[in-house]
Amino acid sequence: MAAEAKPLAGRHAVVTGGGRGIGAAIAEVLLRQGAAVTITGRDAARLDAAATQLASLGTVQGRVIDVTDATAIEAGFAAAAQALGPIAILVNNAGIAKAAPFARTDLSLWDDILRTDLTGAFLCTKAALPGMLELGWGRVVNVASTAGLTGLAYCSAYCAAKHGLIGLTRALARELAAKPITVNAVCPGYTETDIVETTLDTITAKTGRSRDEALAELVASNPQKRLIQPSEVADTVAWLCLPGSVSITGQSIAIAGGELM
Repeated sequence: MAAEAKPLAGRHAVVTGGGRGIGAAIAEVLLRQGAAVTITGRDAARLDAAATQLASLGTVQGRVIDVTDATAIEAGFAAAAQALGPIAILVNNAGIAKAAPFARTDLSLWDDILRTDLTGAFLCTKAALPGMLELGWGRVVNVASTAGLTGLAYCSAYCAAKHGLIGLTRALARELAAKPITVNAVCPGYTETDIVETTLDTITAKTGRSRDEALAELVASNPQKRLIQPSEVADTVAWLCLPGSVSITGQSIAIAGGELM
């Protein structure tokens, strides 16, 4: 890609949960658009492997950061900015998904999901925002879910976290609109990731259905009858980060094959 075709050249992007799946796909597309990228996660070996794989595309570094640890976030983001410059783009992708009937959703499960999927994004945004304000330019993209736009049975904690993430997106977009810093959410349906593979394993183990039957159950609400690919989510995130997307803020974009309209 020619230099003039790399619209994010000179920008530093942080992608949480960037060592695999959707996060790694996002890091790849942002690198192709010219950004320098920091990927974060809790597994140092996974981050090192991902960074090595992506290194041919541009400047990339891995940082071990647990998004539930405010002190680790502050220190890790400061070190990332010192190495690659102020953070101009933040993709809050790190998250967990656990299902349980409401009656069996105890406080520990509830706290675990809310702390990771919602409070983690809050803490990371707090850490990245000063750099964006300094630059007078910024992009925050929160990876939510269609579970943030509708209800899913047996997923009360996950739905609550993702609905909260969309609420945070909308409120912060209003607050930062004049800076100009945009804040948006992408809302994938079931996506071909490790989390979905685990979900399929759970369905087959508990119901005795075959994997194909379990997969058909998962994608039944998607009119295209398929899993979303991580690259599709990544392309949408990258589009929201482009200079030409400055008027798009406070939006929650479903990437779900028509599941929600």
